[in-house]
Amino acid sequence: MNHQSLSSFIWSVADLLRGDYRQSEYGKVILPFTVLRRLDSVLEPTKEAVLAEFADKQKAGINPEPFLLRKAGQSFYNTSPMDMKKLMGDQDHIKENLCAYIQGFAPAVRDIFERFDFYTQIDRLAKSGLLYQVTEKFANIDLHPEAVSNSQMGLVFEELIRKFAEISNETAGEHFTPREVIRLMVNLLFIEDDEVLAKPGVVRTIYDPTAGTGGMLSVAGEYLEEHNPQARLTMFGQELNDESYAICKADMLIKGQDVANIVAGNTLADDGHPHKKFDYMLSNPPFGVEWKKVEKEIRKEFESQGYNGRFGPGLPRVSDGSLLFLLHLISKMRPAHEGGSRFGIVLNGSPLFTGGAGSGESEIRRYVLENDLVESIIGLPTDMFYNTGISTYVWILSNHKPEHRKGLVQLIDASGFWQKMRKSLGSKRKEFSEAHIAEITRLFGNFEEASKDGAPISRIFKNEAFGYRTITVERPLRDANGQIMLGEKGKLKGKPQPDSSLRDTENVPLSEDVDVYFKREVLPHVPDAWIDHEKTKVGYEIPFNRHFYVFKPPRELAEIDADLKQCTDRILTMIKGLSA
Repeated sequence: MNHQSLSSFIWSVADLLRGDYRQSEYGKVILPFTVLRRLDSVLEPTKEAVLAEFADKQKAGINPEPFLLRKAGQSFYNTSPMDMKKLMGDQDHIKENLCAYIQGFAPAVRDIFERFDFYTQIDRLAKSGLLYQVTEKFANIDLHPEAVSNSQMGLVFEELIRKFAEISNETAGEHFTPREVIRLMVNLLFIEDDEVLAKPGVVRTIYDPTAGTGGMLSVAGEYLEEHNPQARLTMFGQELNDESYAICKADMLIKGQDVANIVAGNTLADDGHPHKKFDYMLSNPPFGVEWKKVEKEIRKEFESQGYNGRFGPGLPRVSDGSLLFLLHLISKMRPAHEGGSRFGIVLNGSPLFTGGAGSGESEIRRYVLENDLVESIIGLPTDMFYNTGISTYVWILSNHKPEHRKGLVQLIDASGFWQKMRKSLGSKRKEFSEAHIAEITRLFGNFEEASKDGAPISRIFKNEAFGYRTITVERPLRDANGQIMLGEKGKLKGKPQPDSSLRDTENVPLSEDVDVYFKREVLPHVPDAWIDHEKTKVGYEIPFNRHFYVFKPPRELAEIDADLKQCTDRILTMIKGLSA
């Protein structure tokens, strides 16, 4: 069976649930039962040996855990005499026995079932009279490692996650990033390291601070396995939502990853991997979500630790926390002298330009650009995500840029690279084809300016091209007779007093001399103006769309007149027809 037909077979359990469960709830039963059956199958060959070892060590009064792990040959074990086949032998006590069986698992696995809220589902199935039938259906599915390898099982589980996410697409977007968007990000992440990653036995780490159901980590793992089966990618993640955390942790367990690396909790308020650094990182944090709930902890870290903490460069406004995730990822970068890091993060449009000079957002942009961390920003098409139709952007950051990229930022406009989906899923109406992903990856890899149908799609800028100085332009206060009023004390003594009602600001590109700009743009219009240099601030913004705007001249007047004449002639003819 291939992974799609196996997942369809497993999903057919939904036929039993119909009526008692809403469609969007099927996954709450099917996903934990699939995990249970897989773990049951994996432990079957060592079951007797583990039980004997458990009894032996209990009698000796020794902590049995390390011994049980060794006997099981896995990163988990189960000390219950039950297994899924034995559960079938006692229909009257199926609920008690199933709960006792789950309690027999190692704590890390028990945690998965608790986060799935599985006991509630067992209770609900028992009350509906469905528990025995559902358990029996799963007990008869062969998920032994000889029949279904770890990577196949991973694909089956992902297929089930995708089905569940699509059915409950009103919330799916919060925890599920479209596969083809992840594939693009993974390509961009690894393309410059292809040579290193092709070496036999290479080991690398990857981290997702908003892991959701683990999709980004899984696709990265698949990419590396395809390109180099001997490479090993150790996965780390953190996730806030209990159900998504359970799915992610289960997926990692099924693939043979160490589940201790997947942590529950709020990444911003309570970093689950403190002081750890990673080779690669990926993230699709929530768009435009306020961080008021964790404001106290974040401000405390910002004020007490500064650049020794995660948020040294600045804090964005409370209404959108996405840039906090960017700063969090920067803090997790392996230092350049140890090999450095690269990461990709999906953000909406506001981190590109929100906030004037001196604001938290501008200071964060200033930090990443002045430290030469931004490799590329790719504008995606609208309607790509399940829960929002807005424009989104993939930022690729690295602290070990190749020589030819140093001091430069590549902007790629991929908003025209899409095909219509056969069936919309929530807000998602468009998708990338494999050819689109390959083309965007090629544009990034080639690192050169490019156009398509006369419009630019790839542009390269110096880091400082996005910087500007905001200067404050003052004009003198005048009395009723129009005479300039001079200051009588302090710094302004004998100098013209500024009129606050006439005060204005101008943004001058960093590449331009302020005085030259002022003489050219301001003085010809207001000869009595001057600059208050003490108020000058440096800001950064990335006006992405402006750099790809192509002017389309309006039609000729004669052409518009001809169209209007045609239209009025048609109306006159119709009126004549009515009065005839």
